[in-house]
Amino acid sequence: MKQNAKLFQNPSNSMLRTLSFLMIISLISLFIVAGFISSSETKYRFSSSMMHDWVTSFSNEAIIYAMGTENHYLTQVLPAGSEPPALSLVAFQFITSIKPGDIRSLLGSELPGFALYDAKIHVAGEGTSFANLPVESVPPLNDLLIERDVPSDKLTIQDPKKPVTPPVQTTNGKDVAFIYHSHSYESYLPLLGLEGNKNGDLANDGKTNITLVGKMLGEALENRGIGTVVDESNIGALLNEKGWQHGKAYDVSRTIVQSAMSSNSDFDMFIDIHRDALRKDDTTVTINNEKYARTVFVIGEENPNYEKNLKLAKELHNALKEKYPGLSRGVIGKKGQRVDGVYNQDISPNAMLIEMGGVDNNLEELSRTVEAIADVLSEHYWSVLKVSN
Repeated sequence: MKQNAKLFQNPSNSMLRTLSFLMIISLISLFIVAGFISSSETKYRFSSSMMHDWVTSFSNEAIIYAMGTENHYLTQVLPAGSEPPALSLVAFQFITSIKPGDIRSLLGSELPGFALYDAKIHVAGEGTSFANLPVESVPPLNDLLIERDVPSDKLTIQDPKKPVTPPVQTTNGKDVAFIYHSHSYESYLPLLGLEGNKNGDLANDGKTNITLVGKMLGEALENRGIGTVVDESNIGALLNEKGWQHGKAYDVSRTIVQSAMSSNSDFDMFIDIHRDALRKDDTTVTINNEKYARTVFVIGEENPNYEKNLKLAKELHNALKEKYPGLSRGVIGKKGQRVDGVYNQDISPNAMLIEMGGVDNNLEELSRTVEAIADVLSEHYWSVLKVSN
Protein backbone atom coordinates (compact mmCIF):
# COMPACT_ATOMS: atom_id res chain seq x y z
CA MET A 1 0.00 0.00 0.00
CA LYS A 2 2.85 2.42 0.92
CA GLN A 3 4.58 1.60 -2.35
CA ASN A 4 1.42 2.38 -4.32
CA ALA A 5 1.00 5.61 -2.38
CA LYS A 6 4.48 6.72 -3.38
CA LEU A 7 3.69 6.00 -7.01
CA PHE A 8 0.66 8.32 -6.87
CA GLN A 9 2.53 11.06 -5.00
CA ASN A 10 5.49 11.15 -7.43
CA PRO A 11 4.17 12.57 -10.71
CA SER A 12 7.62 12.16 -12.35
CA ASN A 13 7.58 8.39 -11.99
CA SER A 14 7.70 6.89 -15.50
CA MET A 15 5.54 3.91 -14.59
CA LEU A 16 2.78 6.17 -13.32
CA ARG A 17 2.97 8.37 -16.40
CA THR A 18 2.67 5.29 -18.58
CA LEU A 19 -0.36 4.10 -16.62
CA SER A 20 -1.98 7.55 -16.83
CA PHE A 21 -1.38 7.62 -20.59
CA LEU A 22 -2.93 4.20 -21.03
CA MET A 23 -5.98 5.17 -18.94
CA ILE A 24 -6.47 8.33 -21.02
CA ILE A 25 -6.22 6.35 -24.26
CA SER A 26 -8.69 3.80 -22.88
CA LEU A 27 -11.17 6.52 -21.94
CA ILE A 28 -10.88 8.19 -25.35
CA SER A 29 -11.42 4.84 -27.05
CA LEU A 30 -14.42 4.13 -24.85
CA PHE A 31 -16.01 7.48 -25.72
CA ILE A 32 -15.40 6.90 -29.44
CA VAL A 33 -16.98 3.44 -29.34
CA ALA A 34 -19.93 4.67 -27.26
CA GLY A 35 -20.47 7.58 -29.64
CA PHE A 36 -20.37 5.31 -32.67
CA ILE A 37 -22.83 2.83 -31.23
CA SER A 38 -25.22 5.51 -29.92
CA SER A 39 -25.33 7.17 -33.35
CA SER A 40 -25.91 3.96 -35.27
CA GLU A 41 -29.28 2.68 -36.33
CA THR A 42 -28.78 -0.74 -34.77
CA LYS A 43 -31.36 -2.08 -32.38
CA TYR A 44 -28.96 -2.50 -29.49
CA ARG A 45 -27.52 0.68 -28.07
CA PHE A 46 -25.43 1.72 -25.09
CA SER A 47 -27.37 3.55 -22.42
CA SER A 48 -25.91 6.85 -21.23
CA SER A 49 -26.41 5.54 -17.73
CA MET A 50 -23.76 2.86 -18.42
CA MET A 51 -21.09 5.54 -18.82
CA HIS A 52 -22.48 7.42 -15.84
CA ASP A 53 -22.40 4.30 -13.69
CA TRP A 54 -18.79 3.52 -14.66
CA VAL A 55 -17.47 7.01 -13.92
CA THR A 56 -19.36 7.38 -10.64
CA SER A 57 -18.32 3.94 -9.43
CA PHE A 58 -14.97 5.37 -8.39
CA SER A 59 -14.69 7.54 -5.29
CA ASN A 60 -14.08 11.28 -5.66
CA GLU A 61 -10.72 10.89 -3.94
CA ALA A 62 -9.58 8.23 -6.42
CA ILE A 63 -10.47 10.47 -9.35
CA ILE A 64 -8.68 13.46 -7.81
CA TYR A 65 -5.57 11.37 -7.18
CA ALA A 66 -5.62 10.18 -10.79
CA MET A 67 -5.89 13.78 -12.05
CA GLY A 68 -3.21 14.76 -9.55
CA THR A 69 -0.65 12.62 -11.34
CA GLU A 70 -0.45 15.40 -13.93
CA ASN A 71 -1.13 18.35 -11.61
CA HIS A 72 -0.18 17.51 -8.04
CA TYR A 73 -1.71 20.75 -6.75
CA LEU A 74 -5.15 19.20 -7.21
CA THR A 75 -4.51 16.76 -4.36
CA GLN A 76 -4.16 19.67 -1.93
CA VAL A 77 -7.96 19.91 -1.67
CA LEU A 78 -8.16 16.44 -0.14
CA PRO A 79 -8.61 16.15 3.63
CA ALA A 80 -5.65 15.53 5.90
CA GLY A 81 -4.84 11.86 6.26
CA SER A 82 -6.29 10.97 2.87
CA GLU A 83 -4.36 8.27 1.03
CA PRO A 84 -4.36 7.34 -2.65
CA PRO A 85 -5.96 4.04 -3.59
CA ALA A 86 -3.84 1.01 -4.35
CA LEU A 87 -3.15 0.72 -8.06
CA SER A 88 -3.98 -2.97 -7.95
CA LEU A 89 -7.48 -2.22 -6.59
CA VAL A 90 -8.07 0.55 -9.11
CA ALA A 91 -7.06 -1.75 -11.97
CA PHE A 92 -9.23 -4.55 -10.61
CA GLN A 93 -12.30 -2.29 -10.40
CA PHE A 94 -11.59 -0.81 -13.84
CA ILE A 95 -11.50 -4.26 -15.44
CA THR A 96 -14.30 -6.02 -13.52
CA SER A 97 -16.63 -3.17 -12.37
CA ILE A 98 -16.55 -4.83 -8.94
CA LYS A 99 -15.95 -2.52 -6.00
CA PRO A 100 -13.57 -4.06 -3.48
CA GLY A 101 -15.30 -4.21 -0.10
CA ASP A 102 -18.83 -3.96 -1.56
CA ILE A 103 -20.26 -7.44 -2.13
CA ARG A 104 -23.39 -5.95 -3.74
CA SER A 105 -21.34 -4.91 -6.78
CA LEU A 106 -20.57 -8.61 -7.36
CA LEU A 107 -23.99 -10.06 -6.58
CA GLY A 108 -25.82 -7.32 -8.44
CA SER A 109 -24.25 -8.50 -11.69
CA GLU A 110 -24.81 -12.20 -11.07
CA LEU A 111 -28.19 -12.53 -9.34
CA PRO A 112 -31.34 -11.51 -11.29
CA GLY A 113 -33.11 -8.63 -9.59
CA PHE A 114 -30.43 -8.10 -6.95
CA ALA A 115 -29.32 -4.78 -8.45
CA LEU A 116 -32.76 -3.35 -7.62
CA TYR A 117 -31.59 -3.27 -4.00
CA ASP A 118 -28.52 -1.21 -4.82
CA ALA A 119 -29.90 1.84 -3.08
CA LYS A 120 -28.64 4.18 -0.40
CA ILE A 121 -30.38 4.53 2.95
CA HIS A 122 -29.97 8.23 3.72
CA VAL A 123 -32.19 7.99 6.79
CA ALA A 124 -33.33 4.68 8.25
CA GLY A 125 -36.73 4.69 9.87
CA GLU A 126 -37.75 2.19 12.50
CA GLY A 127 -36.90 -1.32 11.27
CA THR A 128 -35.59 -0.17 7.88
CA SER A 129 -32.69 -2.11 6.37
CA PHE A 130 -31.48 -3.38 3.00
CA ALA A 131 -33.73 -6.39 3.56
CA ASN A 132 -36.94 -4.33 3.28
CA LEU A 133 -36.21 -1.51 0.88
CA PRO A 134 -39.14 -0.24 -1.20
CA VAL A 135 -39.98 -2.62 -4.05
CA GLU A 136 -41.50 -1.46 -7.31
CA SER A 137 -43.83 -3.89 -9.02
CA VAL A 138 -43.30 -4.15 -12.78
CA PRO A 139 -46.56 -5.46 -14.26
CA PRO A 140 -47.09 -6.19 -17.95
CA LEU A 141 -48.80 -3.40 -19.87
CA ASN A 142 -52.01 -5.42 -20.24
CA ASP A 143 -52.34 -5.60 -16.44
CA LEU A 144 -52.24 -1.80 -16.24
CA LEU A 145 -55.36 -1.52 -18.39
CA ILE A 146 -57.59 -3.74 -16.24
CA GLU A 147 -60.54 -1.90 -14.65
CA ARG A 148 -62.38 -4.00 -12.08
CA ASP A 149 -65.91 -3.39 -10.88
CA VAL A 150 -65.39 -2.83 -7.15
CA PRO A 151 -68.28 -2.73 -4.63
CA SER A 152 -68.73 0.78 -3.21
CA ASP A 153 -68.35 -0.42 0.38
CA LYS A 154 -64.73 -1.29 -0.35
CA LEU A 155 -64.11 2.37 -1.13
CA THR A 156 -65.90 3.78 1.91
CA ILE A 157 -64.02 4.72 5.06
CA GLN A 158 -65.66 3.10 8.06
CA ASP A 159 -64.13 5.40 10.67
CA PRO A 160 -66.27 8.52 11.19
CA LYS A 161 -64.57 11.63 9.88
CA LYS A 162 -63.57 14.30 12.34
CA PRO A 163 -65.27 17.67 11.85
CA VAL A 164 -63.22 20.02 9.69
CA THR A 165 -62.43 23.38 11.24
CA PRO A 166 -61.79 26.35 8.93
CA PRO A 167 -58.06 26.86 8.35
CA VAL A 168 -56.38 29.79 10.07
CA GLN A 169 -54.31 30.50 6.95
CA THR A 170 -55.08 30.00 3.28
CA THR A 171 -53.31 30.46 -0.02
CA ASN A 172 -56.04 32.92 -1.01
CA GLY A 173 -57.39 30.92 -3.92
CA LYS A 174 -53.95 30.04 -5.32
CA ASP A 175 -53.14 26.42 -6.06
CA VAL A 176 -49.62 25.83 -4.73
CA ALA A 177 -49.48 22.01 -4.46
CA PHE A 178 -49.64 19.61 -7.39
CA ILE A 179 -50.30 15.92 -6.70
CA TYR A 180 -49.80 13.33 -9.42
CA HIS A 181 -49.23 9.59 -9.79
CA SER A 182 -46.51 8.34 -12.14
CA HIS A 183 -47.79 4.80 -11.52
CA SER A 184 -51.47 5.60 -11.32
CA TYR A 185 -52.38 1.92 -11.79
CA GLU A 186 -50.80 0.91 -8.46
CA SER A 187 -53.59 -0.21 -6.16
CA TYR A 188 -54.24 -2.07 -2.91
CA LEU A 189 -55.69 -5.56 -2.53
CA PRO A 190 -58.35 -4.53 0.06
CA LEU A 191 -59.64 -1.79 -2.27
CA LEU A 192 -60.10 -4.36 -5.02
CA GLY A 193 -61.92 -6.89 -2.84
CA LEU A 194 -58.81 -9.09 -2.77
CA GLU A 195 -57.76 -8.61 0.84
CA GLY A 196 -55.40 -11.34 2.02
CA ASN A 197 -54.60 -12.61 -1.46
CA LYS A 198 -51.13 -14.10 -1.59
CA ASN A 199 -50.46 -12.67 -5.04
CA GLY A 200 -49.50 -9.05 -4.48
CA ASP A 201 -49.05 -8.56 -8.23
CA LEU A 202 -52.85 -8.39 -8.52
CA ALA A 203 -52.81 -4.97 -6.82
CA ASN A 204 -53.00 -3.00 -10.07
CA ASP A 205 -56.06 -1.43 -11.61
CA GLY A 206 -56.76 1.27 -14.15
CA LYS A 207 -59.68 2.72 -12.20
CA THR A 208 -59.52 1.83 -8.49
CA ASN A 209 -56.00 2.72 -7.51
CA ILE A 210 -53.49 5.10 -5.92
CA THR A 211 -55.35 8.14 -7.30
CA LEU A 212 -57.86 7.65 -4.47
CA VAL A 213 -55.04 8.34 -2.01
CA GLY A 214 -53.99 11.37 -4.04
CA LYS A 215 -57.52 12.76 -3.90
CA MET A 216 -57.67 12.21 -0.12
CA LEU A 217 -54.36 14.02 0.30
CA GLY A 218 -55.54 16.89 -1.88
CA GLU A 219 -58.67 17.27 0.24
CA ALA A 220 -56.63 17.11 3.46
CA LEU A 221 -54.31 19.87 2.24
CA GLU A 222 -57.26 22.01 1.14
CA ASN A 223 -58.71 21.60 4.65
CA ARG A 224 -55.47 23.10 5.93
CA GLY A 225 -55.74 26.11 3.63
CA ILE A 226 -53.35 24.91 0.93
CA GLY A 227 -54.75 25.15 -2.59
CA THR A 228 -54.12 21.84 -4.33
CA VAL A 229 -54.62 20.30 -7.76
CA VAL A 230 -54.78 16.51 -8.06
CA ASP A 231 -54.04 14.93 -11.43
CA GLU A 232 -55.86 11.64 -12.05
CA SER A 233 -54.44 10.76 -15.47
CA ASN A 234 -54.54 7.11 -16.40
CA ILE A 235 -50.83 6.54 -17.00
CA GLY A 236 -51.39 2.96 -18.16
CA ALA A 237 -53.74 4.13 -20.92
CA LEU A 238 -51.29 6.87 -21.95
CA LEU A 239 -48.46 4.35 -22.13
CA ASN A 240 -50.63 2.10 -24.26
CA GLU A 241 -51.44 4.96 -26.64
CA LYS A 242 -47.74 5.57 -27.19
CA GLY A 243 -46.86 1.91 -27.40
CA TRP A 244 -44.57 2.28 -24.40
CA GLN A 245 -43.90 -0.11 -21.54
CA HIS A 246 -43.99 0.42 -17.77
CA GLY A 247 -40.44 1.82 -17.69
CA LYS A 248 -41.50 4.97 -19.55
CA ALA A 249 -44.10 5.98 -16.95
CA TYR A 250 -41.98 8.84 -15.59
CA ASP A 251 -41.61 10.25 -19.09
CA VAL A 252 -45.40 10.35 -19.37
CA SER A 253 -45.92 11.94 -15.95
CA ARG A 254 -43.19 14.47 -16.67
CA THR A 255 -45.20 15.93 -19.54
CA ILE A 256 -48.18 16.18 -17.19
CA VAL A 257 -46.17 18.06 -14.58
CA GLN A 258 -44.59 20.36 -17.14
CA SER A 259 -48.01 21.20 -18.56
CA ALA A 260 -49.28 22.01 -15.06
CA MET A 261 -46.27 24.24 -14.38
CA SER A 262 -46.74 26.14 -17.62
CA SER A 263 -50.37 26.87 -16.78
CA ASN A 264 -49.81 27.84 -13.16
CA SER A 265 -46.63 29.51 -11.89
CA ASP A 266 -47.87 29.33 -8.27
CA PHE A 267 -47.18 25.61 -7.90
CA ASP A 268 -44.52 25.20 -5.23
CA MET A 269 -44.87 21.56 -4.11
CA PHE A 270 -44.90 18.58 -6.47
CA ILE A 271 -45.96 15.31 -4.85
CA ASP A 272 -45.74 11.99 -6.69
CA ILE A 273 -47.74 9.37 -4.74
CA HIS A 274 -46.82 5.69 -5.04
CA ARG A 275 -47.59 2.34 -3.42
CA ASP A 276 -44.90 -0.10 -2.25
CA ALA A 277 -45.04 -3.74 -3.36
CA LEU A 278 -43.98 -5.03 0.09
CA ARG A 279 -46.46 -6.88 2.29
CA LYS A 280 -48.35 -5.81 5.41
CA ASP A 281 -45.73 -6.53 8.08
CA ASP A 282 -43.32 -4.06 6.48
CA THR A 283 -45.88 -1.41 5.52
CA THR A 284 -48.11 -1.14 8.59
CA VAL A 285 -47.53 0.41 12.02
CA THR A 286 -49.73 0.90 15.09
CA ILE A 287 -49.72 4.38 16.63
CA ASN A 288 -51.94 5.15 19.62
CA ASN A 289 -53.84 1.90 19.04
CA GLU A 290 -54.62 2.78 15.42
CA LYS A 291 -53.09 1.22 12.34
CA TYR A 292 -51.38 3.38 9.72
CA ALA A 293 -49.91 2.64 6.30
CA ARG A 294 -46.20 3.36 6.58
CA THR A 295 -44.47 5.80 4.25
CA VAL A 296 -41.03 6.10 2.71
CA PHE A 297 -39.43 8.96 0.76
CA VAL A 298 -37.52 8.04 -2.42
CA ILE A 299 -34.86 10.37 -3.83
CA GLY A 300 -33.49 10.24 -7.38
CA GLU A 301 -29.75 10.73 -7.05
CA GLU A 302 -29.18 11.20 -10.78
CA ASN A 303 -30.75 14.63 -10.47
CA PRO A 304 -27.63 16.88 -10.17
CA ASN A 305 -29.41 18.99 -7.55
CA TYR A 306 -30.84 16.09 -5.58
CA GLU A 307 -29.38 17.38 -2.30
CA LYS A 308 -32.22 19.93 -2.14
CA ASN A 309 -34.84 17.20 -2.56
CA LEU A 310 -32.96 15.16 0.04
CA LYS A 311 -33.01 18.03 2.51
CA LEU A 312 -36.79 18.36 2.15
CA ALA A 313 -37.35 14.61 2.53
CA LYS A 314 -35.22 14.52 5.69
CA GLU A 315 -37.17 17.41 7.19
CA LEU A 316 -40.50 15.71 6.47
CA HIS A 317 -39.23 12.39 7.82
CA ASN A 318 -38.08 14.04 11.05
CA ALA A 319 -41.43 15.82 11.42
CA LEU A 320 -43.27 12.51 11.00
CA LYS A 321 -40.89 10.81 13.43
CA GLU A 322 -41.70 13.41 16.08
CA LYS A 323 -45.48 13.47 15.64
CA TYR A 324 -46.14 9.93 14.39
CA PRO A 325 -43.29 7.67 15.62
CA GLY A 326 -42.67 4.72 13.32
CA LEU A 327 -44.80 6.01 10.45
CA SER A 328 -41.91 6.92 8.15
CA ARG A 329 -39.64 4.12 7.05
CA GLY A 330 -36.99 6.65 6.12
CA VAL A 331 -35.37 8.29 3.09
CA ILE A 332 -33.97 6.10 0.30
CA GLY A 333 -31.75 7.25 -2.57
CA LYS A 334 -31.71 5.46 -5.92
CA LYS A 335 -29.62 5.70 -9.06
CA GLY A 336 -28.06 3.50 -11.72
CA GLN A 337 -29.38 0.98 -14.22
CA ARG A 338 -32.92 -0.39 -14.06
CA VAL A 339 -34.20 2.57 -12.02
CA ASP A 340 -35.31 5.99 -13.21
CA GLY A 341 -32.80 7.80 -11.00
CA VAL A 342 -34.44 11.25 -11.33
CA TYR A 343 -38.16 10.70 -10.72
CA ASN A 344 -38.88 14.19 -12.14
CA GLN A 345 -37.41 15.72 -8.98
CA ASP A 346 -35.19 17.99 -11.06
CA ILE A 347 -38.23 20.17 -11.72
CA SER A 348 -38.19 21.67 -8.24
CA PRO A 349 -36.32 21.49 -4.91
CA ASN A 350 -39.77 20.87 -3.43
CA ALA A 351 -40.51 17.81 -5.54
CA MET A 352 -40.98 14.54 -3.69
CA LEU A 353 -41.89 10.90 -4.20
CA ILE A 354 -43.77 9.32 -1.32
CA GLU A 355 -44.56 5.61 -1.07
CA MET A 356 -47.89 5.32 0.77
CA GLY A 357 -48.30 1.86 2.28
CA GLY A 358 -48.10 -1.47 0.49
CA VAL A 359 -50.36 -3.85 -1.38
CA ASP A 360 -52.14 -5.00 1.83
CA ASN A 361 -53.09 -1.65 3.38
CA ASN A 362 -56.79 -0.76 3.53
CA LEU A 363 -58.55 2.56 3.10
CA GLU A 364 -58.76 3.33 6.84
CA GLU A 365 -55.01 2.85 7.29
CA LEU A 366 -54.29 4.94 4.23
CA SER A 367 -56.64 7.73 5.31
CA ARG A 368 -54.88 8.07 8.67
CA THR A 369 -51.54 8.27 6.92
CA VAL A 370 -52.88 10.88 4.52
CA GLU A 371 -53.88 13.09 7.47
CA ALA A 372 -50.42 12.66 8.99
CA ILE A 373 -48.69 13.56 5.72
CA ALA A 374 -50.99 16.56 5.30
CA ASP A 375 -50.07 17.71 8.81
CA VAL A 376 -46.33 17.80 8.16
CA LEU A 377 -46.65 19.11 4.60
CA SER A 378 -48.86 21.99 5.67
CA GLU A 379 -46.60 22.85 8.60
CA HIS A 380 -43.61 22.84 6.27
CA TYR A 381 -45.40 25.03 3.77
CA TRP A 382 -46.51 27.65 6.28
CA SER A 383 -43.22 27.73 8.19
CA VAL A 384 -40.72 27.42 5.33
CA LEU A 385 -42.08 27.72 1.80
CA LYS A 386 -44.58 30.51 2.43
CA VAL A 387 -41.95 32.56 4.24
CA SER A 388 -39.41 32.10 1.44
CA ASN A 389 -41.86 33.11 -1.29
